[in-house]
Amino acid sequence: MCDVGHSFNMLKRIAVKPIRARELGIVIGEHPTGEHNSITDVPGLKVGQVTIQRDEPGASPVNTGVTVIVPYDQIWNEPVFAGAHRLNGSGEMTGLEWIRESGELTSAIALTNTHSVGVVRDAMVRAQVEARGEGLYWSLPVVAETYDGLLSDINGHHVTAKHVAEALAGATTGPVQEGAVGGGTGMICHDFKGGIGTSSRTMDTTQGSYTVGILVQSNYGRRERLRINGVPVGERIGAEIIPVPEHSQRFERGSGSIVVVVATDAPLLPHQCTRLAQRAALAIGRMGGTGEQYSGDLIIAFSTGNRNIPPYAWDENHRVDEPEIPVRMVAPQLMTRLFDLTVEATEEAIVNCLVAAETTVGPHGVTAHAIDHALLRKAMNVDT
Repeated sequence: MCDVGHSFNMLKRIAVKPIRARELGIVIGEHPTGEHNSITDVPGLKVGQVTIQRDEPGASPVNTGVTVIVPYDQIWNEPVFAGAHRLNGSGEMTGLEWIRESGELTSAIALTNTHSVGVVRDAMVRAQVEARGEGLYWSLPVVAETYDGLLSDINGHHVTAKHVAEALAGATTGPVQEGAVGGGTGMICHDFKGGIGTSSRTMDTTQGSYTVGILVQSNYGRRERLRINGVPVGERIGAEIIPVPEHSQRFERGSGSIVVVVATDAPLLPHQCTRLAQRAALAIGRMGGTGEQYSGDLIIAFSTGNRNIPPYAWDENHRVDEPEIPVRMVAPQLMTRLFDLTVEATEEAIVNCLVAAETTVGPHGVTAHAIDHALLRKAMNVDT
């Protein structure tokens, strides 16, 4: 076993701009990344985040927020094919039954804390009404959660509809902020500080290049099970070196949840999206997650590869001008490579969230320590 050296109270963490796994010399897999190594490398996709942090005298600390993923600007009017997978169901992702039934994603996706799902869902309905106008239609937006009650005043309901509107209005392409931000602000991952992470992979085909992008909200796992590239990092940086957060006697270690959003511009049918979602669960397992009893490990995958097909849009008059809709799908022989891209990018997204996160203190002094970069490099035997 690698000896990572000194105890945590001897370390000095210097505040610097958030860095990523690759900047520490940690490379997951062999396939190339997109331009930003982010879910936003999928063309047209945007991410918006609002972070809420307060630490006022006499009040419980607040570390929460909301993250939104917008597949493309017309998602409210033109659905995309989608699928989902449940590794363990101690969690919530609204709108999944319609996705399973129809194979369609009809909204942007929002991530937040467990007790803010309702207000975020209502705000997403309002956003759809504003985009489409009044009409006789229904809205079943996708909103997922992980529990931040150890590091935030979760019962204070600090996420509001205004925060959701701000996240949607501020959604952009390009690099995505990671770590203790947005919906991941108060999250814990393998007993280190967790949060939001993202990554992407690309592949070339005779028809052009396809991208798979991943965004995670990581709040799951036990320290001793953490593996990165197969290396037992959690054993090498144990609680005697960097303390784990204090848990109440009723909070089982490993509880918490992870949400994975898989996006691609490869033209996939709903069942193929479901298969991609299933493979993201393999990355959670590679990192040491076991789908613990009280962990809500939920995954949604969607494809924008069949957008811009005019008949495939909601028609409030239920007209059938075109009884047949031309759609595309990738050849089955390419699915294995898409599976590989999904597993690699999901694993790297989780590592990125760990690397970017900063130590955070919650109510009653509960502290989730950031993983120390020097100790991580030493544990993984990364050359300096």
